Amino acid sequence: MPQLNPAPWLVYLCIVWLILLFLAPKKILSHTSLNEPNPKNVKTINTMWTWPWQ
Repeated sequence: MPQLNPAPWLVYLCIVWLILLFLAPKKILSHTSLNEPNPKNVKTINTMWTWPWQ
């Protein structure tokens, strides 16, 4: 059964995994978020919640 012989596809599988491990994070991390939070415009509300069962 040829599919049980790992020689033809194991090397290709390892090469593809190495490519994905080293190139994909660089491409993913190179994207920047366009909507960075601005602390000057963020409105914080400090209200306490009251729970009826306490």
